[in-house]
Amino acid sequence: MIDAIGPMIELSDLERLLGVTFEDKSVLVHALTHRSFLNENPGDGQTDNERLEFLGDSVLDFVVAEYLYHRYPQLQEGNLTSLRAAVVQERMLAEFARHLKLGRYLRLGRGESATGGRDRPPLLCATFEAVCGAVLLDQGFPAAKSFILRFIVPAIEAVMREHLDKDAKSRFQEWT
Repeated sequence: MIDAIGPMIELSDLERLLGVTFEDKSVLVHALTHRSFLNENPGDGQTDNERLEFLGDSVLDFVVAEYLYHRYPQLQEGNLTSLRAAVVQERMLAEFARHLKLGRYLRLGRGESATGGRDRPPLLCATFEAVCGAVLLDQGFPAAKSFILRFIVPAIEAVMREHLDKDAKSRFQEWT
């Protein structure tokens, strides 16, 4: 059984932040393992988080699409697509990861860590998606949906309130 991912970093601390207690702790460790870590630790027995990132990206897109479909029945397909894109963009997902302090828990290689990888938006975005995939695999779809909705509902409300789903050109065209 895996209880920690490194010296002094307990998985239970991260699970409290996530609001999820994993049945299989190795799934969570997998979600936190960047390929740079494996390059420096080839005998670790883990794989990198890229497959979980793929799965998490898909479930995230589905949960957001389903939520938007039901929450905004008056919106047309193009508006729903713009809204979804505004919420699942790299910057927004990296902010979710920062909120969860995922950078602190990442298993990175020394080089990646030394060059600021723990706060790099693409890496944080990918890790958030991998964690979504890990929650899905370990806890099932209802738990993954609940986990994702905690983040996307307030984000969607902010996007709608501030019209962040439209680029500057679209806003100008509407204004004119």
